[in-house]
Amino acid sequence: MELFTDSLLVLIAAPLVLALIGIEIVANHLHDRHDYTVKGTLTNASLAAVNVGLDVLMRAVWFATLSWAFRFHVVRVPNLWAYWIALLVLQDFAFYFLHRVDHACRLFWAVHVTHHSAAEFNLTVGFRPSVLQPVYRFAWFLPLTLLGFRPEDVMLMYSVTQLYGVLVHTRYVGRLGLLEWVLCTPSHHRVHHGTNPQYIDKNLGMVFIVWDRLFGTFADENEEVRFGVAGSAPTHNPVRVIFGEWLALLRDLRKPVPLRAKLMYVFGPPGWTYAVQPVEDRAAPPAPSRPPCL
Repeated sequence: MELFTDSLLVLIAAPLVLALIGIEIVANHLHDRHDYTVKGTLTNASLAAVNVGLDVLMRAVWFATLSWAFRFHVVRVPNLWAYWIALLVLQDFAFYFLHRVDHACRLFWAVHVTHHSAAEFNLTVGFRPSVLQPVYRFAWFLPLTLLGFRPEDVMLMYSVTQLYGVLVHTRYVGRLGLLEWVLCTPSHHRVHHGTNPQYIDKNLGMVFIVWDRLFGTFADENEEVRFGVAGSAPTHNPVRVIFGEWLALLRDLRKPVPLRAKLMYVFGPPGWTYAVQPVEDRAAPPAPSRPPCL
């Protein structure tokens, strides 16, 4: 039933999203902008195809896992409206920390970096996923089943919030007034994709921006955003996009450094590097070149 509902959601939403992409492409051409490239769009589509295949394989596993955990739920929300509102808020809260760890730990950043690797920013980038994330993503939502939310509803709500997440990938929507205080808007999400120093690791919410405001990861869009990954040249080779950071991680692990440094290369923040210190300073750990989110 859950897979049927998800499929129905895709069938309903797909024409709308494709129409919006078409409108954005026409506007891009009329305004002589460069938000779209053929290679970039094809790369986004190929990465999405790989992700969908993996997601279909893993959803059965995670549905079974969520169903097992649901057997031990400790509370239920009897009111229908309260049930769905609570599920939306709590799932977005869980996603915020999933996303925060993706940015704070290099192991997970190696998965998530595929989404940030586009040099342009448009609606098709919303389909440029963290390709390997279906392997572990729903583990973050296991606590929701213990709170009485049915596994099929958890998975459906994730699909709904993902659809919202696609729509904020645009440069054609400006600020949205009071909504900027509550929702993750296109302006907020442009910041999230920015390589500007003040924008890195900011605005991590999917639907709501209140988590970023509460936990100190919010940044306003106050200068033009530069898109991509800091220090990395963009590529349209899907294999390099998916595995490039993994290969860089393996190269770091081959370095003749202490075990603690190897562990930091895996579990430390992206950009952390080991530096040989003078003898009198070796008692102090090397500072990360990029501060962790957590």
